[in-house]
Amino acid sequence: MTTTAPLRRGLRAFYEDPAVPVASGTARSLRQARMLAAALGPATEGARTVLDIGCGDGTAAATAAPLLAGHRIVGVDWSQDALGRARTRLPYTVRGELTDAGLPFRAGAADAVLFSEVVEHLVDPDSALDEIRRVLRPGGHLMLSTPNLAAWYNRALLLAGVQPVFSEVSLRAIHGRPGREVVGHLRLATARALREFVAAAGFEVVAVRGAPFHGVPRPLRPLDRLACAVPSAASILLLHARRT
Repeated sequence: MTTTAPLRRGLRAFYEDPAVPVASGTARSLRQARMLAAALGPATEGARTVLDIGCGDGTAAATAAPLLAGHRIVGVDWSQDALGRARTRLPYTVRGELTDAGLPFRAGAADAVLFSEVVEHLVDPDSALDEIRRVLRPGGHLMLSTPNLAAWYNRALLLAGVQPVFSEVSLRAIHGRPGREVVGHLRLATARALREFVAAAGFEVVAVRGAPFHGVPRPLRPLDRLACAVPSAASILLLHARRT
């Protein structure tokens, strides 16, 4: 038995817990949806199929839906609990996962994939991008978002010897960093690392932009919004890539 098998079982139990947050901030969802809408164009030019892989409770896809009117958004998640909640917000949901048997879609079935706040939770992100590339048509769009290890406040925290925000050393409790929620992050990237990782998986990186983090204390939110102008220092990284 490999060492990843018990780890995956533990993570599955963790993410099936209804108390674990599965939704992201509205500001991030809207910025990402605007990027995707611009890439796809209006549905009058032909409806496109968008897979929201790791859709959670469907909040992010439902937020994006008005900007993607006419396009078909399919929520995909392996968690039955999350899908049960997503079905109240999305017309199409499918159970599927990026590991083992892979996603229940033929090769080239999707015009775009939303991959929002998922990659940081994965044991094997390389295989995940391989599977996403498989289900995307050539030239299809990948819209990936993930917390930024080098966010402006994380740089200051590290200098002070404090564990960066978004990083976690336990699935049971917060240790050594600000915040109160344990969300199961296994991996974090800087803007440069994310670009290189996605490009190595067979994608052409089109753009990397920044988004604010809804968990930043209210007095610091204006500064967090300003930091979005410099993606490498923003709270959240929004990456747009195309399948080569």
